[in-house]
Amino acid sequence: MRVIGLDVHRTFGEIVYLEDGQCRSGGKVGLTVHELAEFGKRLRADDEVVLEATGNTAAIVHALTPYVAKVIIANPLQVRAIAHARVKTDKIDATVLAQLHASGFLPSVWMPDADTEALRRQVARRGQLVRHKTRLKNEVQSVLHAHLIPRCPFTCQRRSDYRLIQAV
Repeated sequence: MRVIGLDVHRTFGEIVYLEDGQCRSGGKVGLTVHELAEFGKRLRADDEVVLEATGNTAAIVHALTPYVAKVIIANPLQVRAIAHARVKTDKIDATVLAQLHASGFLPSVWMPDADTEALRRQVARRGQLVRHKTRLKNEVQSVLHAHLIPRCPFTCQRRSDYRLIQAV
């Protein structure tokens, strides 16, 4: 089994292969679906890929999962605490990820399944819509207040008022 450390950036990832206790550079891979698929085809079915959690982690995990035994996501805050290095390069970061995983000291995070991801997106979107609605209502109230226009007498100020209106 090989461990592949992948130090991820916005447009590329630095690759380090850890095999039989030896690390060797694997160069860079572009972070597009096509380039990750080509990289994945060069990997072995028993390989394990390690990368830090970033904004594009989910997409990278989905792209590489069909080609390897496991894709592990490292908790970046805990990895920094464990592997505090004076010299930081992309190769060193990828090597540290691979070595921490191989030694069993890698603090990993859970990757949600597709259903959980979809539910998270729905909940996040609903939260955005509620905040937007509140902002709009506040803007309208502000304009009315600035022009000395009183509130609508039928506006529910409290939930108890709303219940009374519903009861009628």
